Amino acid sequence: MQNLKIRTNRFAINCWKLCIGIPRSRELDAWVRQLIRCSSSVGANYRASQRAKSTADFIYKLKIVEEETDESIYWLELFQEVLDPRKKQIQTLIKEANELLAIVVASIKTTRKNKNKQNRKI
Repeated sequence: MQNLKIRTNRFAINCWKLCIGIPRSRELDAWVRQLIRCSSSVGANYRASQRAKSTADFIYKLKIVEEETDESIYWLELFQEVLDPRKKQIQTLIKEANELLAIVVASIKTTRKNKNKQNRKI
């Protein structure tokens, strides 16, 4: 899972790089802060999931990753609507966020399935 640690880290950094180039305004600054917060939370919570105390804790932390990734997509979609010159950069970030989201959702489903199998054996 080292690859996912690297990918979530890069995702946060690339969102930050996007935000650096966004013109400063009262309206856009609020969106920038939101995107930086949730995109960096993706990696932070993924890392926390790798130190989960139980299967339930692991799933709980991955659900946070899922929510923060989805929120990142939301803010990126808003930026895509208002920042024409940066559309390609934003589309690349949305694609990466959707891939991360798919991986996390699949991990949650697999973990739940495996947990249910273990519970049936007991």
